[in-house]
Amino acid sequence: MERTTCCIVGGGPAGMVLGLLLARAGVHVTVLEKHGDFLRDFRGDTVHPTTLQLLEDLGLAERFAQLPQRRVDQIRVPTGPGNDLLKLGDISSLSTKYNYIAMVPQWDLLDLLADEGKQEPSFTLRMNTEATSLIREGGRVNGVRYRTADGEDGEIRATITVACDGRRSFARSLPELELRDFSTPMDVQWFRVPREPGDPEGGIGKIGQGMFTVLIDRGDYFQAASIITKGTDAAAREHPIEDFNRSLAEFLPWLAGRDRLVDSWDDIKLLDVTLDRLRTWHVPGLLCIGDAAHAMSPVAGIGINLAVQDAVAAARHLVDPLRRGTLRRGHVAAIQRRRWPTTVGIQRLQRAIHTNVVQPALEGRIDFTRRGRIPLPLRVAPSVPWLRKIPAYFIAYGALRERPPAAALR
Repeated sequence: MERTTCCIVGGGPAGMVLGLLLARAGVHVTVLEKHGDFLRDFRGDTVHPTTLQLLEDLGLAERFAQLPQRRVDQIRVPTGPGNDLLKLGDISSLSTKYNYIAMVPQWDLLDLLADEGKQEPSFTLRMNTEATSLIREGGRVNGVRYRTADGEDGEIRATITVACDGRRSFARSLPELELRDFSTPMDVQWFRVPREPGDPEGGIGKIGQGMFTVLIDRGDYFQAASIITKGTDAAAREHPIEDFNRSLAEFLPWLAGRDRLVDSWDDIKLLDVTLDRLRTWHVPGLLCIGDAAHAMSPVAGIGINLAVQDAVAAARHLVDPLRRGTLRRGHVAAIQRRRWPTTVGIQRLQRAIHTNVVQPALEGRIDFTRRGRIPLPLRVAPSVPWLRKIPAYFIAYGALRERPPAAALR
């Protein structure tokens, strides 16, 4: 029988950050990751200013800066028949050291955190190991059962188990946690299109003609997101990929005349957008954070930022009682109390954006290609500097920055 102090299920950004912070503070941590590596495409690649500051606090800023990356500091939308770029947000105007979003492949960030964690004697990362169920005894969770890629089954017992394995976490099946789901009007098709010299830089979005597309500059290509009406992806795939490419080039004329934009429907990945949260993030012996506790909409791309901040708050509340062996449910409940207002506030804002921007755009009621159909606040914001800072601050910081435990700093 294996044993650890903290068993973390899921080696994503939240799990790896939490594991590193606890291990640096001397807490024995085991992270279980079901895959053999971190190489998954179209995962969130945005590293926000709060996470950049965290990496500096941990002494990892220089190593992170060496990773291949692009910086996004402006949010612009083509408007009118001439596709003039309207600046809706300017992250570079924020008075902080990190006034940009770093676009870094998530696997590079996770490899960096994993390599750093392996320097700590109390840190164990087990790849190819999938947690399959919780060990529940006497009304509490005492660890997890797992299965390796080789088919080996086992158990690992822990003082606290933390579910960081996303919106499909098996921990969500516990009836005591009470999942609350909110309807969403959209899904997202993720794909890549080639980028050429002279193309727009940074983050570009276009709304019009019942279409809503976002392009993120990744150097030699754009990471593209086509926001579609929920449930319409299957019908779209019945048409030739040439129809998709033609529609995309007509919507974004500066892409016209290029070789095939997307080779096949296999290159377009569907994100089934969900927006939900658990009413309770914990039972005795178990805590859920990140998407396991609250699945966020991709609006503003802040889901990873929130998950990392959940991990930082969890580490700060757990370090001392785990080191002393005095962990109580009250310590775990304090993490949800700390993160709840931020989670609820941002989800309410995302729901408002779904209702007032996304759905009207998909229905053609908002059209940035026709000036008369651009909402007044969006027409006014670019000319008022402090208004431009509101969406910039929201995208950059979410709402609240958490401080890591002092014992984890370098």
